[in-house]
Amino acid sequence: MARSQRDSYEPPSPVHGGADLQSVVMRILFVCLGNICRSPTAEGVMRHLVEEAGVADDFVLDSAGTGGWHTGDPPDPRSREAARRRGIVVAGAARQVTHGDFYEFDLILAMDRANLRDLRAAAPPDATAEIKLLREYDPNSVGGGDYDVPDPYYGGPDGFDDVLELVDAACRGVLADVSPA
Repeated sequence: MARSQRDSYEPPSPVHGGADLQSVVMRILFVCLGNICRSPTAEGVMRHLVEEAGVADDFVLDSAGTGGWHTGDPPDPRSREAARRRGIVVAGAARQVTHGDFYEFDLILAMDRANLRDLRAAAPPDATAEIKLLREYDPNSVGGGDYDVPDPYYGGPDGFDDVLELVDAACRGVLADVSPA
């Protein structure tokens, strides 16, 4: 993780630019390896869901990678295209998880167990963010032990559609769990 970026960290803007940060209910960071496939897809799906539910102003959403080799790159075109076909926008520029993320976000959701392990290893002892696997919120995963969102980067185009299915189910679970009553 890039600890030297703490001073330059700026919290992401809310889903809608006009949200009052004092009224934000939840700040969520989605994390995968390089921040070009799974985590920006999860961020895009969650943005879509909170906008659809009319609770966008209650959330600050962002994504990052545990590695920094794609920093500044847009999301993978295959991720964007799979999402576009469902009316979901996957956008942004890749960034690496920073030291400040462990304090600025309430919930950091890893895409797989390797990401989770890396995040927990990098988290400062006094970190305030809760770090979990995204699919812990997927009712189809609970009890089955399959909590990873597979990395579609080296596979075919179907892998990106599969990721969307898994991420959508899990993000719906997140929304149900953290939405204000």
